[in-house]
Amino acid sequence: MGLKKPLVVVTRKLPEAIETRMMELYDARLNDDDHPFSKEELIAAIKDADVLVPTVTDRIDAGVISQAGPNLKLIANFGTGMDHIDVASAHERGITVTNTPDVLTEDTADMTMALILAVPRRLAEGERMVRTGTWNGWSPTHMLGHRITGKRLGIVGMGRIGQAVARRARGFGMAVHYHNRRRVHADIETELEATYWESLDQMLARMDVISVHCPHTPATFHLLSARRLRLLQSHAYVVNTARGEVIDETALVRMLSRGELAGAGLDVFEHEPAVNPKMVAMDNVVLLPHMGSATIEGRMAMGDKVIVNIRTFADGHQPPDRVLPGML
Repeated sequence: MGLKKPLVVVTRKLPEAIETRMMELYDARLNDDDHPFSKEELIAAIKDADVLVPTVTDRIDAGVISQAGPNLKLIANFGTGMDHIDVASAHERGITVTNTPDVLTEDTADMTMALILAVPRRLAEGERMVRTGTWNGWSPTHMLGHRITGKRLGIVGMGRIGQAVARRARGFGMAVHYHNRRRVHADIETELEATYWESLDQMLARMDVISVHCPHTPATFHLLSARRLRLLQSHAYVVNTARGEVIDETALVRMLSRGELAGAGLDVFEHEPAVNPKMVAMDNVVLLPHMGSATIEGRMAMGDKVIVNIRTFADGHQPPDRVLPGML
């Protein structure tokens, strides 16, 4: 008889091939109807599991982690962002935490570039016009937007995704500027023709488009605060495919409604899945349902990474995508 297979609890429905592989390798408990776990269900899961595979919709705070059973040794997150997991509490209890970096970079950067194009060119507004039958034919002054060639893009957070967006933006003739906790290597700056701003305030005041690419941590909560948003020029656009909490959404809505900003493209929201009804009514805002990384290829790659992390850990080795408190 072989060793008992680890009990792996998966909190959301994953691609079929990934779930099938998990069933082959482990004693896997799947979520067939894809309902988001309640706090009680999460606690029940971590009391039983050897490995928990959560996603961004699971809030695994210190209170939940304190309920972990003696067998829980690994939280293998399906996703890159870690703001929903109290990594420090897990670390204190000797629970290893992993994520799935790299595999979402290109997909999220593609969606960001789509929003950078869609908002100034009024793409969603035009599409609604055709669907509702309110389009009466071409005219020289109809649906005029703004070109993005020659415009300045300010990237907030120059990690993997920020750099991938910069590469795309260069292809569209935008000037790339960025603010980051640490200045990136000179070679990367040269390749991307990127201008570094040590002061986020100074950068915001000079940009045509701002794109957010930093993780949500206590330090980045409302990084784009009401005060900072007021530094933006009235012709500027704000794009966010990172986390809703990085922007003070109430202040953003207020400025958009007063015409103090030209528009916004948002894939994430501060109180997801709730979206401010005032924004829903605005024509100059493109709203997407947190689908920045939603490609079949990306989800499969995320699942593969989760399995590699579990297998490596189960074999007694350090998993490749371990997240430590100091990394956040």
